[in-house]
Amino acid sequence: MRPERTGSQPVRSEQDVVLARQVARKLAVECGLRLVDQTKLVTAASELARNTVIYGGGGDMDWEVVEEGSRKGLRLVFRDEGPGIADVKLAMTDGWTSGNGLGLGLTGTRRLVDEFSLESAPGVGTRVTICKWN
Repeated sequence: MRPERTGSQPVRSEQDVVLARQVARKLAVECGLRLVDQTKLVTAASELARNTVIYGGGGDMDWEVVEEGSRKGLRLVFRDEGPGIADVKLAMTDGWTSGNGLGLGLTGTRRLVDEFSLESAPGVGTRVTICKWN
């Protein structure tokens, strides 16, 4: 029997941030990511989960085990229906911070993963997709 390839984890509280991190680590191990890549992915997931709770008012982390040829990876999507990001360009500027979180910001998170995309609109919410490959 093949393990589950997709799933979702609610991210609505500080405890959910911890659970999202645990799910990301478990799946990263199952995908065969090296320890350093597991750590990068879990750090990125922690920052994005925290952002989902603090700025988005809570949301979900969807996950998918992905395969491309001989590569295997993990794609995580953090989505909320919060206020959105008013200035995405500013938020993606190195050194910009809202003053909270791990201090990585979105640009630091982007550097930790192999793929990163951000969609946000004021009043609609935010969707950040990351992927790490083995």
